Amino acid sequence: MNPKKIVITGGPGTGKTSIINALEKQGFYCFHEIIRTMTLEAKKEVKKSSLASNPLAFVEDPNAFNEMLLNGRLEQYLEANNRKEKLLFFDRGVPDVLAYMDYFKQEYPEKYIKTCEDNKYTQVFILPPWKEIYVSDNERLENFDEAVEIHSLLEKTYTQFGYTITTVPTGTVVDRVTFIKKQITEHN
Repeated sequence: MNPKKIVITGGPGTGKTSIINALEKQGFYCFHEIIRTMTLEAKKEVKKSSLASNPLAFVEDPNAFNEMLLNGRLEQYLEANNRKEKLLFFDRGVPDVLAYMDYFKQEYPEKYIKTCEDNKYTQVFILPPWKEIYVSDNERLENFDEAVEIHSLLEKTYTQFGYTITTVPTGTVVDRVTFIKKQITEHN
């Protein structure tokens, strides 16, 4: 079976997790964001005074961190191929890793590009920056202006890999979930 793989992406603080949680409550299978757990683990190993907006600034080996992140997202993608559900949602996709690396001005090997080219999602939804709901927290280290820049790089990266991106309008979680489900239905 070839399930439909739907990515919900966007800069930090745009409501992705709320939408994923709402979809999950409606019975859809969702792959959750893995960076928060990785960031929390990395932060345990450093002094609070050395924290910065870039989680790579406080990991011992930024390349290894990126590789773990890429591999974690790839594992989610590959696991989806073995699921029996026809529709699966992802809180971020493999190309997000490259967009963030571009944001932090990090080079990535050709195999990262190849991983994105070889593992394509069915549809991509992006949530725009939304200042009214933006909140920084212990795992979300970027400020709002940085979130806007990340959003632009996510759009650029997904577009470079040939995706047509659907922007989800701001609104209630229910409205946004309804919009996403309608767009999936209309494109089938």
